[in-house]
Amino acid sequence: MNAHHRERFEGEDGGARVIPLNAARPAPEPEPSPLERRLASGLAFLRRRLAGDYEVDEFGFDAEFNSTVLLPLARALYEHWFRVELLGLENLPAEGGALIVANHSGTVPFDGIMLAVAMHDHAHRDLRLLGADLIYQVPLLGHLSRKAGHTLACPADAERLLEKGELVGVFPEGFKGVGKPFTERYRLQRFGRGGFVGTALRAGVPIIPCAIVGAEEIYPKIADLQPLARLLGLPYFPVTPTFPLLGPAGLVPLPSKWMIQLGEPMPLDDYDAEAADDPMTVFNLTDHVREVVQQMLYDTLLRRGPAFL
Repeated sequence: MNAHHRERFEGEDGGARVIPLNAARPAPEPEPSPLERRLASGLAFLRRRLAGDYEVDEFGFDAEFNSTVLLPLARALYEHWFRVELLGLENLPAEGGALIVANHSGTVPFDGIMLAVAMHDHAHRDLRLLGADLIYQVPLLGHLSRKAGHTLACPADAERLLEKGELVGVFPEGFKGVGKPFTERYRLQRFGRGGFVGTALRAGVPIIPCAIVGAEEIYPKIADLQPLARLLGLPYFPVTPTFPLLGPAGLVPLPSKWMIQLGEPMPLDDYDAEAADDPMTVFNLTDHVREVVQQMLYDTLLRRGPAFL
């Protein structure tokens, strides 16, 4: 039989139908494009939001909102504007509680946001930052901070997070670090009273020292309008080379090159929980952590090289 006239027979409901072997097959369904997948995912996200079909933990952390809305916005800065390079990831525990202790700088605290992106994207862990009271007194900012998994810098909340096996981040310099003038860049300020050490001791978790280089250059603070700061209830009101001179355009951070270096874990196995109540032990450990972070800053700064290349 000629190949062009070959036929096969298939039974269907007791009958038969003839299907030419060279008949055209139906075209397969096309795969959805990346844009279509993103659109479908976004619509599904909105439906869950409207239906209230999502969860938050006891601190207000909304993991889906954080990964779908907040982190993508921050990731654009992380990858394309600040071009952040993460070093020392092998020093971070893959699971279990740990306390990251980092320097604080930048006039506007982008360093915490960039550190959170680094931990989420590269360590696949959510970073629970401890923030100052002022952050949670600003309605929208406080709400979004809770959604992102952050909470007040108080020992009780920090210990609860660590005992749950969370990765917690703290900036012991507080506003003294983030608001220091450009002339004091990369010089650590006082590490408070060492509350973070007491928290780590009580929770029995390691301290991970962290140096963040690059934030100092995004808003170089050359002056501080204290009368205006007091009027607005702020710890400082910065004057930079671009703000307030350029108005809203001066709020755009300069595109400095960033490096985040994680140091070797500092285990506290030689101490028991009662050491947290010994002021001398807490002071000595706090001073040691500060010295380690300061040396890491100098080393990472040399490794980074020019600020904008």
